[in-house]
Amino acid sequence: MIKEYSVSGTALTGETLEARDVTIVVQDGIITAVEDESSVPDQWICPAFFNAHTHLADTVAMDLPCAGTLDELVTPPHGLKHQILAKTSVPRLISAMRDSITEMIHSGTAGFADFREGGKPGVLALQEAASQMHIRPIILGREGGEEIADGAGISSARDVTQSMEIADLMKRQGKIIGFHAGEKDPDDIDAALEAHPDFLVHCTHVTKSQIRRIADEGIPVVLCCRSNFLLRVTSGRAHPPVQEMIDAGVEILIGTDNVMFVQPDMMQEISFIHSVYGVPAENLLYSATRGFPPSGISHSIMPGNRASFCVMDCSWGNLRHSRDIKSTIVKRAPMSHFCARIF
Repeated sequence: MIKEYSVSGTALTGETLEARDVTIVVQDGIITAVEDESSVPDQWICPAFFNAHTHLADTVAMDLPCAGTLDELVTPPHGLKHQILAKTSVPRLISAMRDSITEMIHSGTAGFADFREGGKPGVLALQEAASQMHIRPIILGREGGEEIADGAGISSARDVTQSMEIADLMKRQGKIIGFHAGEKDPDDIDAALEAHPDFLVHCTHVTKSQIRRIADEGIPVVLCCRSNFLLRVTSGRAHPPVQEMIDAGVEILIGTDNVMFVQPDMMQEISFIHSVYGVPAENLLYSATRGFPPSGISHSIMPGNRASFCVMDCSWGNLRHSRDIKSTIVKRAPMSHFCARIF
């Protein structure tokens, strides 16, 4: 039996997020039509978020009082988070990750890409946590976990001596390869680029010449700006040089990084980037809702795509006074107005 339903409202449609009064028709989870209407209910329909960089296992150390350098806190294999993960039982790890996935779904996220520590058992734990959940995980393993995952998530070319060999293997197997790069300095970016990755994470301290190369090679960069501030690898809008990357044509994606420090809430993330870095709301909303290009996932509201969108009730409160839907969503993160999440 074909399951068909429709949702009407002012939707941010297509790859340009054009605001249109429409009815969206969905059959068996696929958008089959986006039909223009002359009158629609007082609700907004926004593509769901894709969180392009997470470390969900860090939930077990969430908001632990701690201080230290980036290396002391999160660098493998002896960083504080790795010590905690090694001492955590698998059942507790799975439960914690499932709870953070629940939080992501609640805040409008329909997919995520996770750098998963712990080898094959670590990947299996996240697969178990995400099973039966209405979300699409891209799991990037480490320490052998990449063999059963969607690809590999390299902490840094400086930390993993065999990163080139791992990247080559992933390419031969048709899997995804992502690198942390430029988080604390630019010195590991060139080595990461030599591996021809599918995407980079951070680029907090990327140079102008590196920006040019990243743009020319069409490599997306995932920004995790709140994490950068909290881990004290930056203290101002010059790092990462977001606007320079955008001006150069770098494809920008958005992630929330370590749950140990930052709630995996994409609305909070884009609001922060807009406020601190001055990136136009439209650019940020596009980056946060477009999906995940390295794996071909699209969240755009258009015929043929899987239904991945959120519905907001704007019949109450001050949302009905908005003069720009995209700016209001980015600046005000109106999660309390969510009335449906259709993933």
